[in-house]
Amino acid sequence: RRFINAYGPTETTVCASMGLYVPAQSVLHIGKPMSNTQLYVANDYDQLQPIGVAGELLIGGAGLAVGYLNQPELSAEKFVYKDLPDIGVTRVYKTGDLVRWLEDGNIEFLGRIDHQIKIRGFRVELGEIESCLLQHPTVAEAVVIAHGTDIQYKILAAYIVKKTDGYTPEPEPKNISEQIAILVAHLQANLPDYMVPGSITFLPGIPLTPNGKVDRKALPDPDISITKRQEYIEPQT
Repeated sequence: RRFINAYGPTETTVCASMGLYVPAQSVLHIGKPMSNTQLYVANDYDQLQPIGVAGELLIGGAGLAVGYLNQPELSAEKFVYKDLPDIGVTRVYKTGDLVRWLEDGNIEFLGRIDHQIKIRGFRVELGEIESCLLQHPTVAEAVVIAHGTDIQYKILAAYIVKKTDGYTPEPEPKNISEQIAILVAHLQANLPDYMVPGSITFLPGIPLTPNGKVDRKALPDPDISITKRQEYIEPQT
């Protein structure tokens, strides 16, 4: 059988990109743009992002909708004209999806822009952390949230569902702390330090809403004590 992963919001007449699934591929991507469809990855300043750098997916082309029925304000917010480098002024739909180009011309879906947060002065892409966790061979599902109410004391909390078959870690982790250390080392090798979660919690399954999306509000409070990564050093002066 051949499996094709199709992506696209209703506002672009459902499908905008397609990608053939190959079991050996390391990333489950959303493919390349369909005919008569243009995909752009841009930052907040309408600059097109290079390969590997995350940005918002903008969609243009023949399938673009006129707008939302009887919702002129929402239409003006989402269907916009952008003056893009080397392209010029073009009408696009702002998807709100966080993506990045892969080296082979396919696009990797990372999550939603509204899951982008600012913590201790750094802008953090939660979807990028989740994507990094999913690249570890022991991880089946991953969700990352910002935990805490005070902006100064917010921490990144990761929730992991481990794979139960097809992989046996070597050496076998002896306890939860060792399993966490393995994942932390993986994250530190691939992400800047401020994007490494301060808490990792293992769950039997990720809670879902009735329509099948991740129910972030139903995630338990993280156990910060078990995921302390380094000894606290008091200020000397």
